[in-house]
Amino acid sequence: MQLGAMRADPSKLRMRRVEAEGRFIPEGLILLDNKTRYGRAGYEVIMPLKIPESSMHVLINRGWVEAGPDRSRLPVIKTPDVRVKIIRMATVPGRFLELSKEASNGLVWQNLTIERYASRTGLEIQPVVVQQQNDLEDGLLRSWERPDFGIATHYAYAVQWFVFCGLIIFFYLYFHVASFRSKKNQKDASSSGRD
Repeated sequence: MQLGAMRADPSKLRMRRVEAEGRFIPEGLILLDNKTRYGRAGYEVIMPLKIPESSMHVLINRGWVEAGPDRSRLPVIKTPDVRVKIIRMATVPGRFLELSKEASNGLVWQNLTIERYASRTGLEIQPVVVQQQNDLEDGLLRSWERPDFGIATHYAYAVQWFVFCGLIIFFYLYFHVASFRSKKNQKDASSSGRD
């Protein structure tokens, strides 16, 4: 689906492959903090892409960059100054727990919501974030995790119920055989007592 000047419906775009074309706006850069890759701390780089001949922008998750030992020195992000095309999956920033409703005033944010970003920057924003896949020779790491739809939970429940069924069958057979043996032993004892 092509993201253009018209505001899209996020429910129709979530987890869909979308295409956006335009120029990056480096002034709109934010860094999402506490993102780890391979055991190293870093940031996810979020930058708006301006749709040509409109006031609409699309937030692009350009990838991951390592934080470095001195957190006061932010990484330099190389940004192409040409029109680019981004094709990848659209995501809607999820729900999260926040201890404070106040977002950072600087470049480093703990969490991202479309509404907060739009009110902070004054930009008109599509209601999704697109994960960049294509390489623009910017040194950013793009190893996106597959979306989790909670299927593992269903597998766990299935295994749990199969274990319960197995236990029921085991105990039924165990007590049925024990009862049968007990009756047989009583029958044998009563018949030998008569002799």
